[in-house]
Amino acid sequence: MSGMRAVKILTWSSSPFDVTIALGHHAQLTPVPFRCMRNMSDLQASGLGSPSKPSETQPSAWHAHRSIRKVILSLWGLVVVYGVWAAVATLLWDVTVRSSESSSIPWVLWSFFPSEFSISIWWNMPLDGSAAVQWWILSFVTVALAQGPLTLGLHCSELIVNVIRHERQWRRATERKGLRMTTSPLKSFSTDPLSLVLFVAKPALHWMFGLSYMWFCEPKNALVTNGHTLLVPDDDNIMSILANIYPAQILNLCIALLIFACLFTLVALHRPRGPQPAAYGHLQTLANLIDEWSPVTWWGHKENGIPYCHAGTSDHLLPPVKMD
Repeated sequence: MSGMRAVKILTWSSSPFDVTIALGHHAQLTPVPFRCMRNMSDLQASGLGSPSKPSETQPSAWHAHRSIRKVILSLWGLVVVYGVWAAVATLLWDVTVRSSESSSIPWVLWSFFPSEFSISIWWNMPLDGSAAVQWWILSFVTVALAQGPLTLGLHCSELIVNVIRHERQWRRATERKGLRMTTSPLKSFSTDPLSLVLFVAKPALHWMFGLSYMWFCEPKNALVTNGHTLLVPDDDNIMSILANIYPAQILNLCIALLIFACLFTLVALHRPRGPQPAAYGHLQTLANLIDEWSPVTWWGHKENGIPYCHAGTSDHLLPPVKMD
């Protein structure tokens, strides 16, 4: 709270347009002249006065954002890691317990949901004695190491979703209805397909992880009756932990991650069409491209100059940019 009081919050909005306006109003972000046709990947172009000709296509988010490349590579790393995990678990099952399995038919051993016929490897963690605390710590650390990368990878995927959504919003400035600077965050989320895909994928992939890596508590003293395990009334009945790993379900998770990584890779490699420079929510690029702010903004050709033309924004529909 003391930090919030000491620092002046210019805006609470997460929209790059609102943040750009706030920073420009407080002289913390200054537009660079002669860069009205420079996209985000042209930030390193030498000199202030460096105009350029319009381009038919714009660079993809993969080429414009270094962070996007890192996120995409991390998603493919998850596919490799869980694929190796499935292969190692299958190999361990083949070496240790395959001979004792009653069924070895592949389509019987494979299923989407784990069952009594599913191949699995397991180990028991006894919670009695002096090592109980160590076993509990080991169980939590094991889950964190197995599920942590999945959680971080899906969380970082929000960067791709936000960048693509901001770019789609910016490119509405060349449409007939124009770009509305102020939009409801809920509306922006609910009308963006990629946001909805990630919203569904997060719980679905974690649920699939839960199907592949299960933990059970077993009583030390139990009575098995008609296939059901009953607790024996005993004050000293200490529980133990049984960890089950299902290679087939890990493979299912790996396939789902593969589809997810392919989708986000294709989205990141997509190159927007048209001469409107791609900004991808970058504040300095937006400050260079937007020279006139209004509630509804259009982008296009503004001035015929000698020797350079000028493109920018206005509160009314503008003609298309001259390509020559």
